[in-house]
Amino acid sequence: MGSPWLWAGFTAFVLLLLTLDLGIFHRRPHAIGAREAALWTAGWVALAAVFNVGVYLVAGSERGLEFTAGYLVELALSVDNMFVFALIFGWFVVPKAYQHRVLFWGILGALVMRAVFILLGSALLQSFHWIIYIFGAFLIYTGFKILRERETQMDLEMNLALRLLRRLMPVTNEYHGQRFTIVEAGKRIATPLMAVLVLIEATDLVFALDSVPAIFAITDDPFIVYTSNVFAILGLRSLYFLLAGIMDSFRYLKVGLGAVLMFVGAKMALSDVYHMPIGLSLGVIVALIGGSVVLSLLRPAGDPSHVLPERSATGAAQPPDSMRPSVGKSEERRA
Repeated sequence: MGSPWLWAGFTAFVLLLLTLDLGIFHRRPHAIGAREAALWTAGWVALAAVFNVGVYLVAGSERGLEFTAGYLVELALSVDNMFVFALIFGWFVVPKAYQHRVLFWGILGALVMRAVFILLGSALLQSFHWIIYIFGAFLIYTGFKILRERETQMDLEMNLALRLLRRLMPVTNEYHGQRFTIVEAGKRIATPLMAVLVLIEATDLVFALDSVPAIFAITDDPFIVYTSNVFAILGLRSLYFLLAGIMDSFRYLKVGLGAVLMFVGAKMALSDVYHMPIGLSLGVIVALIGGSVVLSLLRPAGDPSHVLPERSATGAAQPPDSMRPSVGKSEERRA
C-alpha cells in the first residue's frame, strides 16, 4: 500500500480533521470534561475502526490485522506518554482550559516527527536488512529497562529542551491567556505555555524512538506504520482528558508495555528464522496489554491518594512555589 496519491490524500484528510478540531470545535478555550472527552475518544476510535475496515477490504486481511496490531501498540505506548504529560501539566500548573491547545500543537509536531522517523526507518530497512537486528535488540533492551524501572523518572528543571529554550529567549513566569509568546519592550518572550509545548515535543521525540521500531516489528509497510501511528496519536488528546484522573490506577500497565516491547523486539530479531503469523502476534499483544490492565483493576494501589501528577511517585519532585509559573485570576476563572 501507499502510492503517492494515497499518502497525499490521507495527509489532506488528517489536516482537515485537525483544522475542524481547533478551528471549529475547540476555537474557544475551555476545560474539557469527562463526558466531552469520552465522546471525542469514541469518535477517534470509531474513525480508526472505519479506516481499519477499509484497509482490510482494499489490501486484505493480513494488512488489516497489521493495522490493528500497530494501532493497539501505539495506543498503549501513548498511555505511558500521558503519564509524562500529566507530570508536565502539574509541574507548570497549566490551566485546564489551555491544556487542549498545547496538546493540539504538540501532537501536530508529533505527526511530522513520526513521518520523518517512519520514512527514514523504512529506507534503512530496505537498504540494510541487518538493521532489523539492531531495532530488535533495542526494543528488547528498552522493554527490559521498562520492566526494571516502573516509575517515570524526569527532572523537568534540568531538561535539555527547556534549557535550550531559555537560552534562545527569556521565559516569563506569567501566563498570558493561551499565547505561547508575547512581546515586551520590543523583545519576544516565551510564556510558560511555550515551555510546556517544548517539553511535550521533546517527550514525544523520545517516545517515538520506541514506538516506531515497535510498529516496524509488526509490519514492513510504511503506510500501515504511519496511519496506525496517526490514528493513535489523534485520539491521544481526548484520551488524556478521559483518563487524567485515573491514570495511576493502571499500575501494571508499564509491565505490560515492557513485555510487549520485548516480544515485538524478539519477533523482529528472529524474523529471518521464524515468521510469526500476524493473527498470533495480535493475540499476544492483546493478551499482554489487556492482562496488565485487568491485573491493575484486580490489584489496585493500596494508597487511595496515589494520584498523578501531584505525588512524588511520578519520579520527579514538585518544584517550590517560587519556581512555578503564576496563574492570574482570569486564568483561574477560565479553568
